[in-house]
Amino acid sequence: MAATKKKKIKKSFQHGKVFIRARYNNTFVTLTDPDGNVLAWSSPGANGFKGARQSTPYAGQVSAEAVAEKAQAFGMETVDVIIKGTGPGRDQTVRGLMNGGLNVVSIMDRSRLPHGGCRPRRQRKV
Repeated sequence: MAATKKKKIKKSFQHGKVFIRARYNNTFVTLTDPDGNVLAWSSPGANGFKGARQSTPYAGQVSAEAVAEKAQAFGMETVDVIIKGTGPGRDQTVRGLMNGGLNVVSIMDRSRLPHGGCRPRRQRKV
């Protein structure tokens, strides 16, 4: 029985989305197609940064440039950026996407915000 090879279909997208999760200790960059299917991702750990250097803005920028390089392999030119979190690499990561050759159309901040917060402690009886 001869197994036939499946022909690999080359995907091509003009527009996509980039999700940035900026945490205090790390920054994750994910590239998706317009439907939200993941095409590529990168993080400072995948680019050789270890320990405390992962949380630097430069590490986020390097990760974004790596994702931009992968995006151009899919023929992507423009992206929408969605940012979550309050880490140090937020702004520099978006600059890394621009330096990588992607045209950023919009930037949306979806960081969580407390509305009202938790119930306060009871008043102390003296």
